[in-house]
Amino acid sequence: MSILKDRLAKYTYADEVKAAGLYPYFREIGSNQDTEVIINGKKVLMFGSNSYLGLTNHPKVKEAAQKAIEKYGTGCAGSRFLNGTLDLHIELENKLAKFFKKDAALIFSTGFQTNLGVISCMTGRNDYIILDEFDHASIIDGTRLSFSKVIKYRHNDMSSLEAQLSKLPPEAVKMIVVDGIFSMEGDIVKLPQIVELAKKYSAEIIVDDAHAVGVIGENGSGTASHFGLTDDVDFIVGTFSKSLASLGGFVAADQVAIDYMKHHARALIFSASIPPSSAASALAALELMQTHPELMDKLWENTNYTISSLRTLGFEIGPTESPIIPIYVRDNEKTFQLTQYLVENGVFVNPVISPAVKSGDSLIRFSLMASHSHEQIDFALDKLVQARKKIGFGQEVEILAEKSVIAK
Repeated sequence: MSILKDRLAKYTYADEVKAAGLYPYFREIGSNQDTEVIINGKKVLMFGSNSYLGLTNHPKVKEAAQKAIEKYGTGCAGSRFLNGTLDLHIELENKLAKFFKKDAALIFSTGFQTNLGVISCMTGRNDYIILDEFDHASIIDGTRLSFSKVIKYRHNDMSSLEAQLSKLPPEAVKMIVVDGIFSMEGDIVKLPQIVELAKKYSAEIIVDDAHAVGVIGENGSGTASHFGLTDDVDFIVGTFSKSLASLGGFVAADQVAIDYMKHHARALIFSASIPPSSAASALAALELMQTHPELMDKLWENTNYTISSLRTLGFEIGPTESPIIPIYVRDNEKTFQLTQYLVENGVFVNPVISPAVKSGDSLIRFSLMASHSHEQIDFALDKLVQARKKIGFGQEVEILAEKSVIAK
């Protein structure tokens, strides 16, 4: 056996979990991505999707994708840089720029690729990238492709951020990169304080709004809009794979920055374009998001209802303030047991263990869509209560009688 194969053979954890009947990944779904899906021929309620507005199965979104395939075919057979730019891509970029109130926008093949491309090319060897410790993996990997020095600060801790900024040379480029809504914890970045510190220490700001688009801000336009700070955020990054019901990613910024990225972002230049169907479906979802504000209203009504209910039931959900609700288990094996119990009883959730979260912070990620009904939510809550009694995870959290409501 080769040295590499010998090393790979030592990884047995996945096989051990499978042998225990608790393996929770790569579950096959045999239906559309809606509030109810089919797994192994059985109907299961979906509480693990990022389709926050429930648009992945919307007739107008599917129709747009079908028409794009009829006109353009199934792919672009090249990168944006060379032969893979369609008029459809340009239309989408122009509408994104207008929506986010920036000069221009640029589309990448995925949201992950967007962070790789933007972060890796914007700073140099003598510059600094400053990260929240809970930033998404795509942000971290983007810094690994950069030659810049990378510094982390404690999650949403502004004194920790300032302590790091104060050590850096004034003449260096300093780029603060944060999630708008953190993908596991569900809390919102403290953007007003970050803007103040960025001005004080002459830093730039990138906000990854993957989980904020369609969730907060004017017509769902994200974190900067939510706080009224669009002009103070230099780069807004996002993805089409969540509220925009498609596949791909984008960055919105000033024209100079976009022009630079077009010629320096390797993740753009050396990756194939998103297919016509993806661009068309994202365009349709963007229009629906702007013309149907009741979708976001319903998402928040569901969010407030569920958070209030979970706290009343004594589940530990941390400081979440979004449709992403972590239910802490704090034990890897019990997290898998809980996930398995729920899916067997008609509820799909996502287990999250280290390294996605800190050791000891294992959880299930319970996420909501605008299209969920209260009946579906109540069914899932009932199964969670049953699971807690059977598995014995966590401790009931004592709460005040009054219910807090989160404002969108």
